[in-house]
Amino acid sequence: MPPIRTLLMAVFAAAILIPSARAAAPSQDDEARFLAGMSVKGTPLEALSGSAAWTTHAAAFNSAWAELDKHQLKPVAAWAAASMGPWTTGTAPLIYFYSGPDFLYAHTFFPDASTYVLCGIEPIGTLPKVESIPPAALDSSLSTLRDSLDSILNFSFFITKKMKTELVADSRLTGTLPLIYVFLERSGCKITDVSFSGLDKDGHFTNGKTEAPCVKIDFIGAAGKPQTVYYFDTDLSDGPIDHSGFVKWVASLGPAPAFLKAASYLMHGGGFDGSRKFLLEDCPAILQDDSGIPVEYFTKPEWDFRLYGNYTGPIDLFKMYPQPVLYAMKAAEKPAPLHFSVGYRWHSGQSSLIFAVKTSAGGVPKPVATPAPVASPAASPVASPAASPKASP
Repeated sequence: MPPIRTLLMAVFAAAILIPSARAAAPSQDDEARFLAGMSVKGTPLEALSGSAAWTTHAAAFNSAWAELDKHQLKPVAAWAAASMGPWTTGTAPLIYFYSGPDFLYAHTFFPDASTYVLCGIEPIGTLPKVESIPPAALDSSLSTLRDSLDSILNFSFFITKKMKTELVADSRLTGTLPLIYVFLERSGCKITDVSFSGLDKDGHFTNGKTEAPCVKIDFIGAAGKPQTVYYFDTDLSDGPIDHSGFVKWVASLGPAPAFLKAASYLMHGGGFDGSRKFLLEDCPAILQDDSGIPVEYFTKPEWDFRLYGNYTGPIDLFKMYPQPVLYAMKAAEKPAPLHFSVGYRWHSGQSSLIFAVKTSAGGVPKPVATPAPVASPAASPVASPAASPKASP
């Protein structure tokens, strides 16, 4: 048996080493920066960032984001400032139904929102721990992450079926959480806390049974102020939406603008009347492409709305949802062009936006000026794939 002195020294050494090991664990912000291909110098992940897999990953993201910023993000921000007035600078929560993990465009159109409420049917996943990924698997894991983001980088929206396949293709980086991490970091934000819970049927947070599991991410925004993003994995169709508690909780946030993009025209047919009704009743302003709420529901005199860009009708997959009112508005008003792509019409010069504001909330602000194009109108967002993507609910 070892002497008592030797045992005591071993116990003392362990007491010193255990806190040290814990202190060396990477934060979730470290994990997010690594996934986003951004510097992790001075963090526990610094050594891992020296791998060929991460170097390739960072170079690919740096190149993609430079193009995205030039052709999409800067033009979006310029348009929002010129056309949406105080709505784009307001701090009210932002409601983004059918969003999936698209924090990127929510933040670009509404950079100062105190709270972002995202939701979709894609799973949340688990906390990323890149330090636990076997070195031999790191390249494929990071490649899968880039593939999951490919459609939104190229077309401004996620292709749901494609994304759902890729989100479960690699068990080491699962669900929507890694994607939201990338968007947060690339938007200049710093993650301060991540927590999981859900809502009961009355709209109260619970760690028990839930039909609306969620992840809450607190972060410091690019302007240095605390902000929060929630992502809920919940079904917004009629029936499930009445029992999840989600709408009750969203209503508790108070009047908040809404954003809708690439929403698969779900609220144009039957089956999603409840979500459409909630948005129209509770939101003082709604920014959307034509796949959101049919314009016939923005009735006068309660609503004032304006068309921007070039409405060319739905893509073939959704050709059963044309909106003659928008064609008539385009002919009569000749809306100012959009110098970026948004929604399913990702080709240059084919995108449109509808900005609707309740007259009780002040009406649609007049554009201060038509923002000049940041990039050539002929340029595509990041790349120009030969075939139009097939979107799906």
